[in-house]
Amino acid sequence: MKVSVIIPTLNEEESIGHVLDKIPRDPKYEWEIMIVDGDSKDKTREIAENKGARVIIEKRKGYGRAYKTGFAAATGDIIVTLDGDDTYPAEKIPALVDYLLKNDLDFISCERFSKMQKGAMSATHKFGNWVLTITTRILFGVKIKDSQSGMWVFRKEILKDLNLTSDGMPFSEEIKIEAWRKFKCEEVPIEYRERKGEVKLNTWRDGLKNLKFLFKKRFKR
Repeated sequence: MKVSVIIPTLNEEESIGHVLDKIPRDPKYEWEIMIVDGDSKDKTREIAENKGARVIIEKRKGYGRAYKTGFAAATGDIIVTLDGDDTYPAEKIPALVDYLLKNDLDFISCERFSKMQKGAMSATHKFGNWVLTITTRILFGVKIKDSQSGMWVFRKEILKDLNLTSDGMPFSEEIKIEAWRKFKCEEVPIEYRERKGEVKLNTWRDGLKNLKFLFKKRFKR
């Protein structure tokens, strides 16, 4: 069984080395560690390569675009995603893969709020996440607590049946909507930590884009 870990990056030299060092290479799996880099201007790619990661440059902008590029290039049976800012518990990846397989699941989304460290997310960001999650639940009937989490564990084979249209930040909510519609999914609480490096998310701008996307996806003809 091969596991592909995919991390999108953009100027994450302060954190990417720490993230890669925390990923345990459990010998019962074959590992592929991939960085999809948005043309960083710092030493992100150099650090990742020195840590043994496979680096793919994706100059086209967008969170979803980075993941689509990574998914297409991944050779694993299981795909794990997380951010490159050290907010997600990379050390828990093997345990999450074990849980997926043991429980015969197709998709796991990692829920951040139950075990969130103090200072890991601003009050404004928490409110925005709450609005988007409630909207997702109402419009699509997806019973989750965290629609915007960026740490997922899933079987690569399900991708062919997911209609993933977003190239931007809404990709995170869209992949959950699509997976929950068609496959056996579960939300698992994980520890969420304060990020290292510059915050790139614009709460209001990105939040409104995500909200508009939800209504467009639900009511498009």
